[in-house]
Amino acid sequence: MRTVPLQALASQLITIVLGGQNCRIKVDQKRTGVFLTLWVNNVAIVTGVQARDRTLLVRQPYLGFIGDLAFFDTQGTDDPSYAGLGSRWFLNYIESTDLQ
Repeated sequence: MRTVPLQALASQLITIVLGGQNCRIKVDQKRTGVFLTLWVNNVAIVTGVQARDRTLLVRQPYLGFIGDLAFFDTQGTDDPSYAGLGSRWFLNYIESTDLQ
């Protein structure tokens, strides 16, 4: 498992290599929660997925993403909020071998 570096910002876009894949991840805080969009090699894999604590965000191997992403609350089991990104809530890349 690898932590994706996020800042406590309401909207952010990061570029990162995960499992050998060139990824762009956009995280946005909206009224109803935190939402994530993931691109691999400029192809959208998932768009506007609501982030829940300890819930896989990609879920389906047929989408072409190797591994998965999930937020983890270090102080309980609340869903993420932008103000605690990088301190309370962490976005983790989960290797495909860890998903079995």
